[in-house]
This record gives sequence, structure tokens and C-alpha cells, in this order.
Amino acid sequence: MPHSPHLSRSDFVKVVTAFVGSIMGLAVGIPAIGYLIAPARKGTPTDDWIPLGPLENYPLGTPTLFSFTRTKVNGWERTVNSYGVFVIRKSDFEVMVLSNKCTHLSCRVNWKDAEQVFFCPCHDAQFGPNGEVLGGPPGRPLDAYTGEAIKIEDGNLFIHFVEG
Repeated sequence: MPHSPHLSRSDFVKVVTAFVGSIMGLAVGIPAIGYLIAPARKGTPTDDWIPLGPLENYPLGTPTLFSFTRTKVNGWERTVNSYGVFVIRKSDFEVMVLSNKCTHLSCRVNWKDAEQVFFCPCHDAQFGPNGEVLGGPPGRPLDAYTGEAIKIEDGNLFIHFVEG
């Protein structure tokens, strides 16, 4: 018996049902997938000017720690990170701002006034008063905010903080 090129009525209903069902599934599924992955694709600004307060709050020649937090949104997750900088006021208009993160493994450094060094407790790294490496494993000095990354407006100190 030769094979007929015509579909039976039940085969036709099956093909049309599968086709219409696929179209309906795509019409519902594509926006649903977009809704679920959209927050992960959104980029949030990773830089901002952080106010460090009035310049007179920082004594001349003494590194003073200033801590601040930043909230980061990553998809559906919201995290709050803590950061810190040392502000060294050299004169009424000259300021040096150093990150308090060790450049070796990002541990927090502390100022040891008696030794006049920044000390990292993780691997005994030492940095000089200007952030230069004095000893230990770090391969580069402490990160500094210089040039256009620092500004003084109306007696208030600001740093341009870039997260990352």
C-alpha cells in the first residue's frame, strides 16, 4: 500500500496543537526569563565622591582613619561593604589620602604612632608615612588618592572613590 502524502485528521490536530503551544510557550517564557535575569545585567555606578568631612577635623601630620560604607546591588543581592582611608593633613591646603588596604592581600593596615609606620597584621608588612613599602611581601605602596581624585570644597574634603 503506497504512503499517502496527506495527514490524517488526528495528525493535523497534533501538529497544529504543538505549533500553537510552542508559540504560546515562547510568548510567556521569553518575558519571564528576561524578568529573572534583568537584575543581574543591571550595572550600578561604581564610583562616587565620598565626603570625608571638614579639613579641620584632621590634625596636622597625624594619619587619621576615616571609615565609610558603600551599598552594592548585585542582581537580587544587596551587600554593604566597609572601607577606610587614612587622611594625612600636611598643611592647610595640602592633604594626602591613603587606602587602609594592604596591597598584598587586602588586609586592613593600622597606623603605629610609636614606629611611624602603617602595619599590616596579616604578614607583618610595613609601609612608611607616605605609603611606601618598608618591609614584608607587598610589591607596591599603599593606594593613594591624588590629583583629580581628591578635592577640597568650602573647607570639606572629598575623595573620588572607585569601587572594584
